Amino acid sequence: MTLLHVHDYGGDGPQLVLLHGFGRSFADWDASATVLTAGHRVLGVDLPGHGRSPGISPWNIPTVVQHVADTLDAHGVPEAVVVGHSLGGLIAVEYARANPDRARARAAVNLDGFWWGREYPGAERVTEGLLASAGAIAPPEYIEEQVIKSGRFGIPADRAEDAARAAAHPLPNGKWQTLPERAAALEILDELHRIGAPGVTTWLDGVDRPLLLVQAGRQLPPAPGMEWFGEFNARFARGVSDELAALSRTRPTITVNRIDATHLMNLEAPEAVATLVTGFVRGLPA
Repeated sequence: MTLLHVHDYGGDGPQLVLLHGFGRSFADWDASATVLTAGHRVLGVDLPGHGRSPGISPWNIPTVVQHVADTLDAHGVPEAVVVGHSLGGLIAVEYARANPDRARARAAVNLDGFWWGREYPGAERVTEGLLASAGAIAPPEYIEEQVIKSGRFGIPADRAEDAARAAAHPLPNGKWQTLPERAAALEILDELHRIGAPGVTTWLDGVDRPLLLVQAGRQLPPAPGMEWFGEFNARFARGVSDELAALSRTRPTITVNRIDATHLMNLEAPEAVATLVTGFVRGLPA
């Protein structure tokens, strides 16, 4: 059994478990959790190989789902709404799939956790870029660089710095080991492509627990020379939006929403994210 690192934010009420995105940590949820604890008991979990959680090999989603379940059992959480951002959103949905009754998963929230298969047009170019930086050793000024980048999205410097430090390990020479380390990062990318390959509609087939599926309302601006990625991302988002709209009309357990933020929504608009999650949980069957 592998137990993951948990941060107990406290609070009282329905249980919420918060999962972060690829290369991040529970600290991305700090600002949202402050709001959520007004009506919920809130736990943040570092996924395997991220933050302060141990690594696993191989890194695959069924194993991660089981580790999350074991960790919640160890913390006395028999039933929860699992809320995930990006990679964490994918895992939240898979957690709901693995627990088709309320014994563990009351519902799941997926915040912009959608991916593409390897055959999706342009995916090969995106994957090359991701592989080049996976598990990289970053320079000593890495944290400061992350704070500057985050500032472009209106993320306060203190929030950005705390999140950046929690998502990497300092090295004795002053550099930073970005997480997850390379071997795990490559396995995670394989899992993302596997889940993304059939498309959103097919992926969600068979998940019967209530789902809140949220897309970013604004696209991340591409870096100079990366305009092609902006086009790729916008095209993919439109396709996902069309599929989600169709699903919401035919499957009453699926709720679809959009938030006025970029993919970095839980850092960029934590209060809006918390409000959306709170409203969804309030509307769940007792």
